Amino acid sequence: MLIALRLIVGLALLTLGAEVLVRNAAALAAAARISPLVVGLTVVAFGTSAPELVVSVQASIRGQTDIALGNVVGSNIFNVLFILGLSALIVPLGVSRQLVRFDVPLMIGLSVLVTAMAADGVLGLGDGGALAAGLVLYTFWGIRQSRKEQRLEDALAAGSGEDYAASPQFGAGQLLLNVLLVAAGLGLLVLGSRLFTDAAISIARGVGISELVIGLTIVAAGTSLPEVATSITAAVRGQREIAVGNVVGSNIFNIMGVLGMASLASGRGLAVPEGALYFELPVMIAVAIACLPVFFTGGAIARWEGGVFLTYYVAYTTYLILAEVNPGVTLTFGTVLVGFVLPLTAITLTITVARPIRVTST
Repeated sequence: MLIALRLIVGLALLTLGAEVLVRNAAALAAAARISPLVVGLTVVAFGTSAPELVVSVQASIRGQTDIALGNVVGSNIFNVLFILGLSALIVPLGVSRQLVRFDVPLMIGLSVLVTAMAADGVLGLGDGGALAAGLVLYTFWGIRQSRKEQRLEDALAAGSGEDYAASPQFGAGQLLLNVLLVAAGLGLLVLGSRLFTDAAISIARGVGISELVIGLTIVAAGTSLPEVATSITAAVRGQREIAVGNVVGSNIFNIMGVLGMASLASGRGLAVPEGALYFELPVMIAVAIACLPVFFTGGAIARWEGGVFLTYYVAYTTYLILAEVNPGVTLTFGTVLVGFVLPLTAITLTITVARPIRVTST
């Protein structure tokens, strides 16, 4: 009974925290003349990635480097396939040009970069320092670029005689309240995520689910629950740029911030298992690359594209579970995955890209 209560309270805190965070982050964006996309890519994304940061840094300090690395890789795969997929199924998501031109290519490049850094079997202190420094530069550039573009849009609108929305005038007290409420929303998300995950693990153990399956499913997804709640809430409330920016920004933060800080916190870098080099890291790269054609077409993520992402996540998770439980079954399922699911996804994305090109040329 107590476990069920914790599960319900955790969900309630996640819902409330997401609502408070999205509402006040949007208000701060308007006051600071920063686009909702940049807020989603920075403040919201970094805040909702707090559970990943805490888990990976603590695991790194304890010498559990597999958990530190697996948490980031698993969360990045979950963020794109599950969160974007589910959000798009609920409400088709708009995609900003900045995401297509810069942030998604950056996410792909970082995924490839980390894999290259890990090729020698370790993410060293130098690697971690470079990733952390990159995060600082990325955040500074994003905010600066957004404010510059906003000023240019206002100047063009004023020069053409059109009306344009001036920045909302908030007093210092209102701004401070918004900042405090953003922090409160983040706190509720982290607390709700912890309560929900702990309760779900207890329930899973009670019905006899193995520690391995719990780790592969509940724990991996649990640290991403703030992103789930925030993106879905933002999508439903019409803040769709925050919904998409939260996912892409979280993935960028996970690679540069979480992996960078975890590598530094260990004092000797993160050891990279051989299996991660041959499976998990390539899957993370493939998932990041899959975003580009979907984001490129039509400036939106349609419901059916969200369905493709969700189906892909189910296939990936099933593969992981079967790989540990029954290697013989894994071979059969792996054949299906490589021979059917991946080509089907590739064909779907190819048709998606080819359609607007064909329309443009006619």
